[in-house]
Amino acid sequence: MQNQLFDRQDVTEPVLLLAKDGRVEYLNSFYDAETADGLFNNLLDSLTWESDELLMFGKLVRTARKVAWVGDPGCLYAYSGVQKKPQPWSKELTQMRNKLEQFTGHSYNSCLLNLYHTGDEGMGWHSDNEKELDSAVPIVSISLGARRKFAFRHKQDNITNSVFLEHGSLLIMHPPIQEHWQHSLLKTKTVTSSRINLTFRKILPHI
Repeated sequence: MQNQLFDRQDVTEPVLLLAKDGRVEYLNSFYDAETADGLFNNLLDSLTWESDELLMFGKLVRTARKVAWVGDPGCLYAYSGVQKKPQPWSKELTQMRNKLEQFTGHSYNSCLLNLYHTGDEGMGWHSDNEKELDSAVPIVSISLGARRKFAFRHKQDNITNSVFLEHGSLLIMHPPIQEHWQHSLLKTKTVTSSRINLTFRKILPHI
C-alpha cells in the first residue's frame, strides 16, 4: 500500500496532492498568520457552537467536537441521520466566502465548521457525498488553529496520502474525489490546542 505524506510550510502556490479519480490541491498560506489568528478568535466567539449529534446504531450520540452550520436560508443539511438548520452568515464568514469564490471560480451557499479542542478529537474515515451536496462543485476546506494531519484513502486499492494542514491553509477537493476516496482527521496526543475547520459547500436547492 502506497503511503505519501506532504509536509512543507514554504509553499505559496497550490500543490497537487491527489490526481487519481479526482483532484486535491493544497495551499498552506491562503491567509497569513495574523489574519488567520483574527479569524480564529472571531469565529470562536461569534458563532453558536454545539456538540455534534450523530445517529449510530439507532441511538443519538453527542460528540466532544463542536460544530456550527452556516448557510443561506433554506440550506438544510443532513448527515448521520440528523438534519442541520443554518445560522446566518456573519460579516467575517461572508468575506471568507467572497475570497474563496474569487479564488476558485465557484459559488458556495453554506459552510460547516468543526471545532476540535485538542488532538484527542478527530474525524473517522468518511466521504462528503450526502445527497444535498452539488457533486459538480469542489468542496473547499480552510484550517485555522492547531496544525493537524489529514489523510486520504482510496476506496478500491487502499492507496493513502496525507498532509499536515497549517494555520491559514486551504484544501480544495475537486469532483469526483468524494466518489473514490475517503478522508480522515487523525487523532494525536501531541496536539493540545484547538483547531477550527471550515468546509464551504454548495447545497442543492431541492432534494
